[in-house]
Amino acid sequence: MSHQLGPDPGSELTRGLGEWALRFLCLTLLVTPLRKMTGLTKLIRFRRMLGLFTLFYALLHTLSYLAFMLGWQWLTLLEDLYKRPYIIAGALAGFVLVVLGITSTKGMMRRLGRNWSKLHRLIYVSAVLAVIHYLWLVKSDYSEPVFYLVVVVFLLCFRVPFNRLRFCNSGTKK
Repeated sequence: MSHQLGPDPGSELTRGLGEWALRFLCLTLLVTPLRKMTGLTKLIRFRRMLGLFTLFYALLHTLSYLAFMLGWQWLTLLEDLYKRPYIIAGALAGFVLVVLGITSTKGMMRRLGRNWSKLHRLIYVSAVLAVIHYLWLVKSDYSEPVFYLVVVVFLLCFRVPFNRLRFCNSGTKK
């Protein structure tokens, strides 16, 4: 309405939705380290909601790409998948998010049992693929994708000490 999306509003909308998906993905990954650092156990309540926001924005990103960039031309999508590997990385990240979204209900948690937490560790794979998607997509100014790369690497590395501590302490009984 106010022409703030520039000369190519479809492209700008697609990019913006993808960035919001990545932001929510980073926020989802931030919950556990923040909970462990602060001791605020109630933060865990927000993790599923943030993950579903991530899925929602990723789906909107995909739909806007299909609508505005491809005009719903499915053959063009197949050509893009062949020519542009960043689309494959984004599609794989989105597929993982869909699987995680489908299995995020309490009923699925019960059905999957211990495997549920193993399955939901795929969020890390999705985060890496999303950053790769963004890095490969950009043609000139890499500052934003590199920022997200640093954030995701930091959040993934933050988990290593807790897992090592838990592993080291599990063998020592007093």
